[in-house]
Amino acid sequence: MKKRTLIILLVMAIALCFDGCNLFNKKKFDVNMLPGHWQSGTLHEYYNANGTGYTWDTADDVTEEEAQSFNWTLDEATLTQNHLMEMGGIVPKTYTLKTLNTTTLVYQDDYGKSYTFTKQP
Repeated sequence: MKKRTLIILLVMAIALCFDGCNLFNKKKFDVNMLPGHWQSGTLHEYYNANGTGYTWDTADDVTEEEAQSFNWTLDEATLTQNHLMEMGGIVPKTYTLKTLNTTTLVYQDDYGKSYTFTKQP
């Protein structure tokens, strides 16, 4: 009886570990849905299919012509933007995708702040 109880507890512990690690529930998003122009209020992000893009915020009086360039990758649910600074530096930003479909992009930063974008024509 003790052996059976120990096996059951061991199986439950392994199941909890896998669930906690999120190995079976990891979302994967279609990278081909990301390219295009996305807008969240005054914030704009444009993703090119070749892994480049640019962003601008009209609230900061920045136009599309003055946009900041970035390179991007999407690995399962992790979106990484490497912003290219004018003086040669790179600022990496990492987000977790929550939603990506033909009309909506939602991602969250490491501090729990969510951003919701709508795809523009």
